Amino acid sequence: MINFLNLEYFLVASEELNFTRAAKQLYISQQSLSSHILNLEKEFGVALFNRTTPLTLTYAGQVLKKKARQMIQLREETYHEIADIKDFTKGRLNIGMSHTRGRWILPKILPVYQERFPGIDLHLREGNSTELDADLLHGDVDLIIGMLPFQVEDVETVPVCKEEILMVVPDAVLERTYPGQLEDRKRRLAEHAALSLVRECPFLLIKPGNRVRTLADEMFTEAEVSPRVILETENIETVLALALEGMGITFYPKMLMSGHEPLKPQGVNFLGAGFYHLTSPVAHGVLGIGYHKGHYMSRATKEFIEIAKEYVGTI
Repeated sequence: MINFLNLEYFLVASEELNFTRAAKQLYISQQSLSSHILNLEKEFGVALFNRTTPLTLTYAGQVLKKKARQMIQLREETYHEIADIKDFTKGRLNIGMSHTRGRWILPKILPVYQERFPGIDLHLREGNSTELDADLLHGDVDLIIGMLPFQVEDVETVPVCKEEILMVVPDAVLERTYPGQLEDRKRRLAEHAALSLVRECPFLLIKPGNRVRTLADEMFTEAEVSPRVILETENIETVLALALEGMGITFYPKMLMSGHEPLKPQGVNFLGAGFYHLTSPVAHGVLGIGYHKGHYMSRATKEFIEIAKEYVGTI
């Protein structure tokens, strides 16, 4: 009979292709990990790894890697479904979300959710859009929250609320780039915030793999603008802070502005920068929840989605 612990350890080793790193990640000794792998190889009667440098999977190992993921996922789904059928007094919900967006959305949802369903263990997995899409695909999270569309196969989406990407343009950047034209540029941006009006300015961007960066790149392409990017970072709050110090232009989700200052319809100027509503339709989207339609959808997931739809719109 297959030992699931052996399978789980094998999966980590097959991803790392390095027993030392895999053992460290699993908090066990390398000798213990090797023992689990050997037990699995004895059970199947084949070698799963080519003990070369670097380590590689045999063909049997490649097949088992795919099947092991499916078996572990099926086991987890079975436990979840039985727990739902039993009484819904216990369970687990794995939520995937970006670091920054969670700061504003989760306080609206999780206190309500925990009060209604105190027996559900909540686990948050944070990362960029690409990482979270992969987590959903592999079953590491039950759902993800972000701007639609999600770049993952077989995902079912639930729209939650409208979202917009704003362009943050510091006055200092406009003054340096277009000397003597500050007020005129600000007026034109307020009337029609097109990227062509700031094409010569420096930009601060969040790194590729993040949804806001993907949308920014699409808008640059659409406007036929080749941006002069002077800095990239994983943290959207960092690029905003640097923009407000006059270092460059950046993009920022409107929802997150609830923690700064309310926006007027024409955009608002504070801390020496203008927050402009872009004319590109790419900047106007929908925040949604995604779950894998090929995986079992637990009651814990369903209830979270309903609460999110009810409360996120108040942000």
